[in-house]
Amino acid sequence: MDTNFGFVRVAAAVPMVHVADCAYNAREVKQQIDEALREGVEVLCFPELTLTGYTCGDLFFTQQLQQNAMQALEDVCNYTRGKAIVVLIGAPLKVDNDLFNCAFVLTDGEVMGVVPKVNLPNTGEFYEKRWFTSGRATREYTPGGIAPRIPTIELWCGDVPFGTDLLFTTRNYCFGIEVCEDLWSPLPPSTQLAIQGAELIFNLSSSNCIVGKNAFRRQMITQQSARVHCGYIYTSSGIGESTTDVVFSGSTYIAENGRIQAEGDRFQRVSSMIIQEIDVERLRIDRQRNTNFTKDKQGHYRHVNVAPIERQDEFTEPLHRKFWPLPFLPVKGEEDPYAMDVFSIQTSGLMRRWEHTHAETLVIGISGGLDSTLALISSVLAADQLGYDRTRIVGVTMPGFGTSDRTYQNALRLMELLGITMREIPIREMATQHLKDIDHDMDTHDVTYENAQARIRTLILMDVANQMNGLVVGTGDLSELALGWCTYSGDQMSMYGLNAGIPKTLVKFLVTYAAENLFDDQVRQVLMNVVETPISPELLPADQNGDIAQITEDKVGPYELHDYFLYYFLRYGFTRDKIQYMALQAFEDKYDEQTIAKWLDVFMRRFYQQQFKRSCMPDGPKVVPVSLSPRGDWRMPSDINEI
Repeated sequence: MDTNFGFVRVAAAVPMVHVADCAYNAREVKQQIDEALREGVEVLCFPELTLTGYTCGDLFFTQQLQQNAMQALEDVCNYTRGKAIVVLIGAPLKVDNDLFNCAFVLTDGEVMGVVPKVNLPNTGEFYEKRWFTSGRATREYTPGGIAPRIPTIELWCGDVPFGTDLLFTTRNYCFGIEVCEDLWSPLPPSTQLAIQGAELIFNLSSSNCIVGKNAFRRQMITQQSARVHCGYIYTSSGIGESTTDVVFSGSTYIAENGRIQAEGDRFQRVSSMIIQEIDVERLRIDRQRNTNFTKDKQGHYRHVNVAPIERQDEFTEPLHRKFWPLPFLPVKGEEDPYAMDVFSIQTSGLMRRWEHTHAETLVIGISGGLDSTLALISSVLAADQLGYDRTRIVGVTMPGFGTSDRTYQNALRLMELLGITMREIPIREMATQHLKDIDHDMDTHDVTYENAQARIRTLILMDVANQMNGLVVGTGDLSELALGWCTYSGDQMSMYGLNAGIPKTLVKFLVTYAAENLFDDQVRQVLMNVVETPISPELLPADQNGDIAQITEDKVGPYELHDYFLYYFLRYGFTRDKIQYMALQAFEDKYDEQTIAKWLDVFMRRFYQQQFKRSCMPDGPKVVPVSLSPRGDWRMPSDINEI
């Protein structure tokens, strides 16, 4: 598979080995190579000491096993000739009088490099120092720093790079190798390998299974991939190993930047494999922002150019990787801590601003829609935590030309049930007079007609705040700011933009969560009615049945799509084509390519055109990993052309 948009397809394999039967093990390996080729795998990783088995004990001292291992390695290496794949496999290697536990990099019939294990366990059930020499013995200290003592070794195919200082570079990615215990050491080799440029780390392991160890191992892999912003591919010996004293389960993991992307079943009685794609572009963007990856590069590292054969046929199979269509929402099982984190961030920001300004009240425009409802919920939570009476929150409902009875009643009922101060200030007469004053035809329902209402509402809120020593709490959300779906000097402005860091999909989730977990049944019913109400600014007159006539998502597109675009555009700076490619897979059962392309065009056009509204947005707390604050995450000229 060609690296499409930076995706590299990797695999972690566990062959069903026979201990010390190198020829049999080589046959199993070759079958798995064939399977990986059928799946378009670019790099295939096998466990530590695959060709001999890990549990050979003192047989490692025997010349026969050492020779058999080299014959099996040559057999597997030759098998890769003419095949579009890189294979990483473990075997013992004798160099002078030392025996090393090594990882071999094979492609197109060649050994590209050999990496010896550095950290050898010598406690409990493992006594590797009895048989093997640490990879540290391959290095020496010179006046110029650490250098390889044995830079190359001679194999059947010629001189081959050897050492712990090897980085393997292809046309599309760079990878490094560590072996089993290396990950468990205080300073894993993968840390420096990543700083030196390795984007993928492969770990050939033979970690046994005891109660609780798998969860800890999984956690270590996840954390290391996050710490060094890498793809981490881990595979460990399976149940074919000797069970004299311990059992091996065949653990396999593929992690990327702190998340497990694929995990294999353990204790399988046949050879197995997991396959996944690593997004190398995504890793590079995170490293670009983390300047530690361009500083303090220590030690001597050699780059080995690996040029695997490219596929002759075009590989068109879909990615194994699944794209979560709602990147701002929590994954299943994490809803409670995620929601409470968001509410804690919002309320903490609001409480600090409320106390600092010595405001007597909070003033919020309550429309009966999602955004104002979330702002009200968070304001109530803030008042409760501060020990303030909820009547210090002033909810102002301002029915206008497009206000529906449904949203109007929801607004009134919600304010009543939450026990805040209620004010109703209709804007129809005021807006009519204003439009008349500027000589605007009332039957012309254009942007002037709509924005006049939005600005009048903001004027009222600001004046009420002056009247009541209040702080105007903004309700506009992150998605609206991205699209510029707000009126300049209207709902774009407030004294504290409480929802400015929360995208629309998350707003809906939070209101739903609050309904189900934070309030009584009466409030819950109103909140769920709000959630089920179509999103609308309600600036155009209702239809003949009194229903909402202006549906936002009909005009600008589905918010779930825009939030997806927003996340990958801001968080990773992906190209338009890559975002569309990913969105098509994330929403494959809901939107076709034409629909996604249409709304992505709308997103890009509006995002660039509407920067001027964001350049003067009020303060507001950052909540999710991206923000549009002109003082923080996003600084862009207002008059820039779309790129």
